[in-house]
Amino acid sequence: MSRAKICDTADKAVAGIEDDSTVLIGGFGLAGMPFDLIDALICQGAKDLTIVSNNAGNGQVGLAALLKTGRVRKVICSFPRQSDSYVFDELYRSGSIEVEVVPQGTLAERIRAAGAGIGAFFCPTTVGTPLAKGKETRAIDGRDHVLEYPLKGDVALISAHRADEMGNLVYRKTARNFGPVMATAATTTIVQVAEVVPTGGLDPEAVVTPSIYIDRVVQVEARHYLVQGAR
Repeated sequence: MSRAKICDTADKAVAGIEDDSTVLIGGFGLAGMPFDLIDALICQGAKDLTIVSNNAGNGQVGLAALLKTGRVRKVICSFPRQSDSYVFDELYRSGSIEVEVVPQGTLAERIRAAGAGIGAFFCPTTVGTPLAKGKETRAIDGRDHVLEYPLKGDVALISAHRADEMGNLVYRKTARNFGPVMATAATTTIVQVAEVVPTGGLDPEAVVTPSIYIDRVVQVEARHYLVQGAR
């Protein structure tokens, strides 16, 4: 029976993340972003990272703070630019970071495919656009589709609302976003939660991510950010 390791601190939770790792980071903008795990990764010092996330950072907190360290080589995301993505903008314009843009649904499905053991899949989303350049195309039921491959992580950093001592997870509203699929698609999945309850303290019908996918859990205090990512 799976049992996640309950860590005392976020620093202990991210220990051992290596240089050149592909790191899946949950969050939709600031919603559901694992701020404490990202801050701990910054302190930990791993470099030449490939980050997979929905966005490329907001303001100067969370993922943006990680990008600002210069230790991220590439970002794979759906929305790299927005009103407060100035950290990423500066890095990209200076040639200091690579970016691979993936439509949001395709991003989620590529991550899900990695967790489900699917070798590849055909999707019509990018047909006829620069995002399909160099990819295999096949007509299926009279419509062109592009071949897409799974997107697997060495590590996933996600945020959930509660965990039990085994590592079963429940989420809170939109903060759930990419957490469940990312948890399945990484070699090591690390989660920060607002509360750890005894095993049996979660309604089993409410558990979204079962403990089999979770390796480390750390309890942290919730953070609240204002507009532009200011605390």
